[in-house]
Amino acid sequence: MLDGPGWGPASGGAARQLVVLCHGVGADGNDLIDLAPYWSKALPDAYFCSPHGPEQFDMAPVGRQWFSIGNLDPATLGKGARRARIALDEYIDVMLQEHDLPADAYALMGFSQGAMTALFTGLRRKIAPRAILAFSGALVDPASLATERANSCPVMLAHGEADMVVPASRSRDAATALRAEGVPVETHFSPKLAHGIDDIGLSAGALFLQRAFANS
Repeated sequence: MLDGPGWGPASGGAARQLVVLCHGVGADGNDLIDLAPYWSKALPDAYFCSPHGPEQFDMAPVGRQWFSIGNLDPATLGKGARRARIALDEYIDVMLQEHDLPADAYALMGFSQGAMTALFTGLRRKIAPRAILAFSGALVDPASLATERANSCPVMLAHGEADMVVPASRSRDAATALRAEGVPVETHFSPKLAHGIDDIGLSAGALFLQRAFANS
């Protein structure tokens, strides 16, 4: 099973929510766990966890990946996302059980390839996450969404207009495809931001999570 660092709850009590952070390709779970102290101001009772991707990064001697990007053929990427989904599904279920949380008391966040994985997995889970936050990502295998989507959980897409790694157009395309499926989508585009997360995105993410768990 996947493992990785965790943080919280900031309140010091038992967890009431779970937020799973999915890193980008070539990084690992340590890359995003530092978001937890910031977002815990909005969710003081949340446990944040950041699993290491299931595979060794195959284009460098260090780092992890959710699936290989050595072949960018859409069908190949779709197969990779399906393998990653199996690992992430199991991890989410185990973490909910470990923290004695209801099956719907979780949200998914991802950056870059982690955003692709969070979107692919979250929208196919029978018990929907409260929210999916996708930073600098894309929708993998969008053609399968109509037949495989299992829920309509709220999605936030954030992207830098100056991103040269994953173009902002990928989030715009994702927003169009998701809205066509009836999925509620909120978007944030930062004009001068490259491949990263800025303060605007962090603040929007905190508010999005706070709204998602407002009744828990």
